[in-house]
Amino acid sequence: MPVSADELVADLRACFRAGATGVHLHIRDRSGAETLDPQVVNDTCLQVREAAGELDVQVEMGLTTGEWIVPDLGERIAMIREWEGVDCATVNLSERGFDEVMAAMLDVGIGIDVGLWAPVEMDRLLRSGLLPRVQRVSIELDSSEPYFLTGESAELAQQVNDLLDDAGSACPRLTRGSNDWTWPLVRDAFRRGHDTRVGFEDSVLLPDGARAENNAQLVKAAVALQHQ
Repeated sequence: MPVSADELVADLRACFRAGATGVHLHIRDRSGAETLDPQVVNDTCLQVREAAGELDVQVEMGLTTGEWIVPDLGERIAMIREWEGVDCATVNLSERGFDEVMAAMLDVGIGIDVGLWAPVEMDRLLRSGLLPRVQRVSIELDSSEPYFLTGESAELAQQVNDLLDDAGSACPRLTRGSNDWTWPLVRDAFRRGHDTRVGFEDSVLLPDGARAENNAQLVKAAVALQHQ
């Protein structure tokens, strides 16, 4: 897994060449710990933009706003407000203060990428009143989660899509899975015409079960599935 900024940029160059048109980054500091610190975030985003520009690739720059990185809500929001060069960031509905994080992002022009992990979370999104203002809803399903011990990935993806349709949402959607559901949900995304995402955060295995050496191999495999 790429950790340093140099490793990250080299990895992303390979991903861009393999067909990636967007990135979802968990930026790390010099110690290797995840960080939301604006100085580190802004510098890393600038390096990624420059790398994409060298390859003449237009990419969506996406980050995470994960509560586990900065548990204090006020401190986390203050950091997010200082980000530069970020197109969107995921906000997990399961996290405390998600609506306040979303409001701050709207204030500074960062697109909201909703992290929707289970059908039961739709109520939280609807109560927030922010669904019409989100840039995208990312349907993120993980076979290891206890509430997913029954049912198939495509069935659960369908449930979430039905709930979004019932809410009248026409916003773009991204479908991704983790662990055993990574590749079934990549295929499901292409079938539905959704965006998708794949990387070591999801799985280290390729569709044939072989171990991937880098993120670019996973991207290349996803692009191949898109054209099947």
